[in-house]
Amino acid sequence: MANPYGAVGSVATVASSISSDGGTGDSGGQSGERDTLVSTLTTGQVLGRLFGCIRPHLGSFVLSFASAAISVVLQLYVPILVGRGIDCIIAAGRVDFGALIPLLWQLIAVIVGAAVFQWVQGYCVNRLAYETVRDLRTQANDKLSRMPLSFIDSHAHGDLISRVVNDADQVGDGLLQGLTQFFSGIVTIVGTLVFMLSISVPMAVIVVLVTPLSVIVASAIARFSNASFTEQQLIQGKLGGYVEELVGAQKLVDVFAHGDEVLAGFDALNRQLYVSGERAQFLSSLSNPGTRAVNNVIYAIVAVMGCICVITGWPAALTVGGVQTFLSYANQYTKPFNEVTGVITQIQTAFASARRLFALMDAAEEKPDAPDAVELVEPTGDVELAHVDFSYVPERPLLCDICAHARPGQRFALVGPTGCGKTTLINLLLRFYDVDAGEICVDGIDTACIARDSLRRAFGMVLQDTWLFEGTVHDNIAYGKPDATREEVVAAAERARADSFIRALPQGYDTVIPEDGGTFSQGQRQLLCIARVMLTDPAILLLDEATSSIDTRTELQVQRAFDELMHGRTSFVVAHRLSTIRNADCILVMRDGQIIERGTHDELLAAGGTYAELYTSQWQA
Repeated sequence: MANPYGAVGSVATVASSISSDGGTGDSGGQSGERDTLVSTLTTGQVLGRLFGCIRPHLGSFVLSFASAAISVVLQLYVPILVGRGIDCIIAAGRVDFGALIPLLWQLIAVIVGAAVFQWVQGYCVNRLAYETVRDLRTQANDKLSRMPLSFIDSHAHGDLISRVVNDADQVGDGLLQGLTQFFSGIVTIVGTLVFMLSISVPMAVIVVLVTPLSVIVASAIARFSNASFTEQQLIQGKLGGYVEELVGAQKLVDVFAHGDEVLAGFDALNRQLYVSGERAQFLSSLSNPGTRAVNNVIYAIVAVMGCICVITGWPAALTVGGVQTFLSYANQYTKPFNEVTGVITQIQTAFASARRLFALMDAAEEKPDAPDAVELVEPTGDVELAHVDFSYVPERPLLCDICAHARPGQRFALVGPTGCGKTTLINLLLRFYDVDAGEICVDGIDTACIARDSLRRAFGMVLQDTWLFEGTVHDNIAYGKPDATREEVVAAAERARADSFIRALPQGYDTVIPEDGGTFSQGQRQLLCIARVMLTDPAILLLDEATSSIDTRTELQVQRAFDELMHGRTSFVVAHRLSTIRNADCILVMRDGQIIERGTHDELLAAGGTYAELYTSQWQA
């Protein structure tokens, strides 16, 4: 099975997993509040941008409009033929069949022709709507891939997913309904107006003067219901985020017996969605009956005036067939207003969803690489942090004056209590965030001057939290090197001590792993992630509690593999189990965003400081 996620670097694959807390709690004061993307676009601006999205599919747009025009014109010709047929009835028992039969054949031909062009219009509108939605969803997904990690961290993932998936679908439904009514409506209104004026100018003027009442009614209702539709889509995004979060944490919910609380939280959001949706649907549902009531009044007025015209000849002489024709046109003239108000719910939902999509697309992207950004061709692994300061929230500093220099091949370990900034430092090395002050250099080059992809390809990372996608074992291991041969993949798995359990699987390396690892044990998932990094053979290794989910016996085996892998490579190891870092060349002890101690294992023990206390407490435990 081919890799469905494309060929990207091993570090980029886990960008979303290495949030500021990295799964280890080292958020260091990031705000837990999630931002809400809100668009201030007016209805006209949203409509303009939607038509901009339609422009690449102009052929379908023009063909659908032309088909709608021909279909409507043919439909408008039907009342004329019916009226002429009625006038062929001279009196009781006296019918001019010689004139009536040709009219019937014309009527059949016109009806069939209108149906054919109506089908063509429907096909073109469907194609236009779905191609536009496909483009919108692609643009939204591409936009997310260009967003900085800080954006992903500060917005609910379920809400972002809802924008890309649900809101795009809602826009498609609105386009489908709206464009169908728009094309047919314009031609119907213009065509019926022309035909009515050709029959009787005074009666046509009456219809035109009274019709705006239905527009006023529909506009007033739409204005009141628009806020409810916007609120409905916002709550739907929140609900999606809530469900997405809980599905991933279902085991914890069950372990802590929080099922009732979770259901209560879901019910609260679901109730909010129900209330806002009910209010929106109720308000919008008033539009169609309101306009129909006005249009029925118009129809009655036309019928009365037509009768007066037949009897008195004032204000225009009409036959009975002419009155029937005019009534048909009056009904068709008001029909577009009824149809638009009938789909006002979908249209308003589409506009609310479009605003949410465009708010995502208008969000500030990750600052692009400078035009003269340096490409790391063969990095040696020299890493220096010079007086680095950083904070997620300006008023709450996290890292202060961090200085360290890891020369090629050296092993650095980061230890300290949860929340001291260890994983944040890893994020800065990878430029998932940029430093506030100071600089980080790789091979003597400031990382701010290095192309991000080039920088991240120099790193290999194994996290505490594993990430596997739905695909074969081979594809998961080869994620960072898609062109790797089977022999290379097997060799990496052997070095990671994963080959034996892989060969025991039903299809070995061709076994398909379910999403997020399925029933694989946490240790097996970790071994596969370790094999993935071993295959990429990076210059710099980042190990964030990489062996925390493996049993002690397997850990010893993997540790030997890591020792082999780290030989000659710069390594940064975040560890809580201090027994795993005794061979580090330098151990950095962090507290409150500062390095308070540094040295080898033996030196720090001899110093009798914080490290010695941590080590002694773990040993005693």
